[in-house]
Amino acid sequence: LRLLGRDGIDDGRALSYQRPRLAFREIARNTDERTMIATMLPPNIFANHKLTLVSFDDGADSHLLSLFVLAQLNSFVFDFVVRQRVTTSVSMHAIYQLPMPRVSAADPRFGPLARRSAALVCISPDFDVLAKAARLPKQSFVMAAAERARLRAEIDGLVAHLYGLTEEEFAHILTSFPLVADPIKVAARNAYRDVAKGLLK
Repeated sequence: LRLLGRDGIDDGRALSYQRPRLAFREIARNTDERTMIATMLPPNIFANHKLTLVSFDDGADSHLLSLFVLAQLNSFVFDFVVRQRVTTSVSMHAIYQLPMPRVSAADPRFGPLARRSAALVCISPDFDVLAKAARLPKQSFVMAAAERARLRAEIDGLVAHLYGLTEEEFAHILTSFPLVADPIKVAARNAYRDVAKGLLK
C-alpha cells in the first residue's frame, strides 16, 4: 500500500504513526480523580477517536518537546486548569484555550521535566527512540511503584514553579483533588519546597 507519493512512487517520507505520539483520553469528567490522563504511544500503534493523538514536527527536539508537554499535561496544575473548562470530555478545542508555559529546549527548566517524563514512559524497548532523545541509560526502566511516585511528585513540584505559583497557590490546587490520596499530595508539596530550596533540579 502506497500512502505517499505521486504516480505510484512512494517518496519514503515517514508518517506520524511511525513515530512516538502524545495521546490523551477524550472522555473525562471534572469530578474524576484526575481529569487529564496523557501518555506517549510507541510507534506503529493506532487508536480510535476517543484517544486524541498529537504529533509534533519531526525536528531535532520533537521527542523532547513531546515529553516536556506530557509532563505538564499530567501535572496537578494543568489538571486543575482543565477542570475549570470541561465537564464530560477533553477536546483539542479546550486544550488550545488553556495556558501552558512555553520554554525552549535550551531553558534549564526544560530538560529536567522531559527526562523525568521519559523515565516514566520508557518502560520497554518500544520507547527506545524517546529514551535516546532524553539520554536515559539503556534498560533504565522505572517500574518500582515508589520510584514512579517520586518522579511524578517531582514533576508536579517542577511544573508548579514553571507556572510561577506560590506554595499557598499550589497547596490550594492540591486541595481541589479530593479523590487523590493525601500522601500523593504531600509528596507533591514537598517536591515544590525542594525545588524552591534548590535541592531538586
